[in-house]
Amino acid sequence: MRLCFLVEEQYRHDGMPRDVIAQLRAWGHQVDVEWPGRSMIRMSELSEVVAAGRHDAWVLKTVSGGPGLTLLEAAATTGLTTVNDVRAIRGVRDKALAAVLARSGGLPVPMTYAAARAEEFAAVPEVEYPLVVKPADGSSGRAVRLVERPEQLTAGVAAASDSAGGTDAGMLIAQPYVPNSGTDLKVYCVAGELYATERCSPLHPDQAVPERQVPLPAEVARIATEVGAVFGLDLYGVDVLLGPDGPMVVDINDFPSFRQVPDAVARVSAAVLRLARRGAACAPVGTLPFIGHQRGSWSAAEAVGGAR
Repeated sequence: MRLCFLVEEQYRHDGMPRDVIAQLRAWGHQVDVEWPGRSMIRMSELSEVVAAGRHDAWVLKTVSGGPGLTLLEAAATTGLTTVNDVRAIRGVRDKALAAVLARSGGLPVPMTYAAARAEEFAAVPEVEYPLVVKPADGSSGRAVRLVERPEQLTAGVAAASDSAGGTDAGMLIAQPYVPNSGTDLKVYCVAGELYATERCSPLHPDQAVPERQVPLPAEVARIATEVGAVFGLDLYGVDVLLGPDGPMVVDINDFPSFRQVPDAVARVSAAVLRLARRGAACAPVGTLPFIGHQRGSWSAAEAVGGAR
């Protein structure tokens, strides 16, 4: 197959996608790499490039606010297959929008408030405090803050903005803090298979918890599967907190790190190929109705490395 990965500088040396690209090439596939943050794209000629059949699919690995999503959406409108489906990516990249879709889909998510400035969250009922405040386009736990009282809303805002790469110009979200053990449960989905890892919460950096694979509770597995169905995702991660009222979904990521997943590189590489083939066999996306995907059943052989 002929694939193109859109990779931003932040992930230039990461195993996801570097090792996946190497694996696909080792299997004999053509893989090109574009760097959206440091190259000029001839947008007006994109439809001709897609029509020429240079690639069967494009794969996105970028930060939430990066330029890669615009390029991916433009390619999708001309009929190119994207991994994940570009409409699903768009649904999770904006955390404010994702909260609406998740609640509409019946997923357990905290009450979510959105505002352009942190001080606007002073209107949130005090009974909802403490609040977890973070950028709507944030990723990797950057600029996530725990705000105990309304008068603390603007404390540390400048520092949080710097750590997030200047996201202070974008939307913020706030959610009531979910009491938990200080660890996050990260559930990864690869080709329909679920894997759970435990890691230290960005809100509790003092917790000495090594990242490790852990058993996946049945209720969390059900919720993680529903996340894929609601958002139309095939390769994704879900952050879950085991709170006093049961599991709560606090974040969703497309194409995450897949750390601690056994044979992650081979599994993710095989999944990319399967999704690319399936998408290429479907009708073009054309205009972008909001959520959709290229999902289907997976055979056991296609779920692990070696698929060609």
